[in-house]
Amino acid sequence: MSGEEVLQNADGRMRKAVDVLKHELATVRTGRANPGLVEHIQVEYHGVQVPLNQIAGISTPDPRMLVIQPWDKTVLPNIEKAILKSDLGLNPANDGNIIRLPIPQLTEERRNQLVKMVRKRVEEGKVAVRNVRRDAVDGLRKLKDNREISEDEQKRLMTKLQQLTDKFIEETDRIAKNKETELLEF
Repeated sequence: MSGEEVLQNADGRMRKAVDVLKHELATVRTGRANPGLVEHIQVEYHGVQVPLNQIAGISTPDPRMLVIQPWDKTVLPNIEKAILKSDLGLNPANDGNIIRLPIPQLTEERRNQLVKMVRKRVEEGKVAVRNVRRDAVDGLRKLKDNREISEDEQKRLMTKLQQLTDKFIEETDRIAKNKETELLEF
């Protein structure tokens, strides 16, 4: 593996860590309806647990309402059960064809709890990015020790690696700031 390949690998893994963070934060409830809030909920469908978004269409007709329309109406009770079992604290309204999910306003206390949770997940994302950097640094050291790259080449690649790490850490900070703003607006 060359030094550039080590950097490309690190870039891909850091990008993946940030994508995982984005996906996790999409499931954090804000005061606004968002299909990402429920699409990951596991629903029993013909004896198998599947994500809600694979068995139903999820739409937001207005900022405070989610509408779940299953492709197979027989699964409505299972969807309702799965939503009630989730930790979202939402009460589904089943009319026999679709499920309406009103999104209530968040209390100040709940907003603050969610902000703390977001900060914790963002920190975990940063740790993941730093772990990728550590692995890449080890890889570059091995290349230098095995005389596959020169010391100057190692220093150049280490500088590029640090720039890459800084870019992804800044991106996690930006994602966190946007999510906190979204949580704290009334």
